[in-house]
Amino acid sequence: MAFWDSLWQGRAQQFDSGSAASNSIELTKRRPSVSLTKQGAATGNLRVNLSWRMRTSDIEGRSRQSGRLLRNPLKLFQPEVVQAHTQGVVNVDLDLGCLYELTDGSKGVVQPLGSFFGSLNEAPYVKLSGDDRFGSPSGETIYVNLDHRESIKRLLFFAYIYDQTPAFDRTHAHVTLYPSNGPRVEIELDERAPQARSCAVFSMENVKGELIVRREVKFVYGFQAELDRLYGWGLQWGRGYKSRV
Repeated sequence: MAFWDSLWQGRAQQFDSGSAASNSIELTKRRPSVSLTKQGAATGNLRVNLSWRMRTSDIEGRSRQSGRLLRNPLKLFQPEVVQAHTQGVVNVDLDLGCLYELTDGSKGVVQPLGSFFGSLNEAPYVKLSGDDRFGSPSGETIYVNLDHRESIKRLLFFAYIYDQTPAFDRTHAHVTLYPSNGPRVEIELDERAPQARSCAVFSMENVKGELIVRREVKFVYGFQAELDRLYGWGLQWGRGYKSRV
């Protein structure tokens, strides 16, 4: 066996068992899937968290401006041009949702829009904890009761921008899976899609009794109906609204 073959297998084993330093597995284009069953993480309540923050484009711009001030200190006394609208003041309301299909054939969605919050201890065994409209550090969380994994055929977790300017390219969004056992699984929404309104983040499928999580990170320019068509769910969609806060 060649040395590099042995080295590659060693890296694969490290990925399969998670990172010892951070106890996490990152799903990427090169390594898009992981088996929760093989990780011993297919029981209990799986917590799926979406968090985000605005990208630091304006901060980076100010850093570049600071560099120019060092080269030309007299500019410090010149009035700054005030812009009416910059990327840094765009407020994005990202929502986390989940399309589900159970083994009995029932299908549906869990999401803030329309107040479809689901249920944890009865079908669909998927529940949204609440709706974060202000980008708090805790983000949005969906729980999946994996003790009923035999009733789950497939899940598709997605993020979307509700009723605002498309700005996925201005946010740094991150989805983390926290199983009751085993390493957490992390997925970055790190691709640029300036006009996209929705993103299929990851899927979870029951394959012959084994729960497989697969990174998707596919951006679409519509909403849930377009994700539905892309993944063949076959639901009927209409315009939905949130209650006022």
